[in-house]
Amino acid sequence: MTDSIMSKAATMEIPINSNGDTGTLPEDDSLEQAAKLQWSLDEKVGSSRGTRDLQQVMVSGPNLNETSIVSGGYGGTAEGIIPTSSMKGSNMHHSSSSSSMTADEANRGVAVEKLEFMKKWGLNTYKCTKQMISERFGRGSRTVDLELEAQIEVLRDTKRKYENVLRLARALTNHFYSMVQTQHALGDTFADLSQKSPELRDEFGYNAETQKLLCKNGETLLGAINFFVSSINTLVNKTMEDTLMTIKMYENARLEFDAYRSDLEELSLGPRDAVAMARIDAAQQQYQVHKDKYEHLRSDVIIKLKFLEENKVKVMHKQLLLFHNAISAYFAGNQQQLEQTLKQFNIKLRPPGADKPSWLEEQ
Repeated sequence: MTDSIMSKAATMEIPINSNGDTGTLPEDDSLEQAAKLQWSLDEKVGSSRGTRDLQQVMVSGPNLNETSIVSGGYGGTAEGIIPTSSMKGSNMHHSSSSSSMTADEANRGVAVEKLEFMKKWGLNTYKCTKQMISERFGRGSRTVDLELEAQIEVLRDTKRKYENVLRLARALTNHFYSMVQTQHALGDTFADLSQKSPELRDEFGYNAETQKLLCKNGETLLGAINFFVSSINTLVNKTMEDTLMTIKMYENARLEFDAYRSDLEELSLGPRDAVAMARIDAAQQQYQVHKDKYEHLRSDVIIKLKFLEENKVKVMHKQLLLFHNAISAYFAGNQQQLEQTLKQFNIKLRPPGADKPSWLEEQ
């Protein structure tokens, strides 16, 4: 319909008056109305199409990964278009590469520290081994503290003797425990025979009571001996051992000190150029460090030896008095004195069967 109206308007003749003005035709109104109708139809179609496009955009939305940044002015070529997806990928690649570089630098730093530590350890081991061999073959000099070394030797000899006392005391405990168990079984046997032998009831009864009394006193003596063994074990394997560990550290520090001292003496006898002077300064610093360490450990050893001697005298005075009184009271048959000895040293005996778990613990 619209095409027929437009074709009709195109083929119509426009009359011109004598003065050159166009005349008014009755069909002008129809042409004007047709033009208005065409304009209104185009506007409605355009508005409906725009509404559909807007709805589609609002529903789907722009894909940010496919958006582009255009460089240059309007109408430029496609060479200036930079996809943002490629920028995002490059940023991710840059961040991952930077993190990997940081991890590599950290691993490299740890490797350098380990290499430096191994280098120092190897150099120190070489110097100490060289010093040890020189001392053994009588070529090198060593720092000697005669008084302190004499005290250390006395301590080692004392520890060996106390270990022998501890071994014998444990053997006595085991043998005496076996004897007490035998006395306990013998007392039960005598008691049973006194019930089954009427003609020897009194004799078996006397022996049963004697064995039970000896068994009771033996258990009391075992408590005293166990306390003696425990105290000697603490003195030998903890107190003395701790002091000997400090002495071992002191001896290692003495060896390191002599090694760096010998190294400094050798460098001091050499040339005095710039490189040699730098080495002498470094050796002087190492010598001072190991000297301070040696003197500090030497002071620790002297203090520990002093306190160990005081503690040893105090502990052994108490334990030897306990051992003597308990053994004397037991073999004298003085049960009251034996029990009084345990009370004097605050020794508490375990009741019979205390080592066995209860029926609830066995479940």
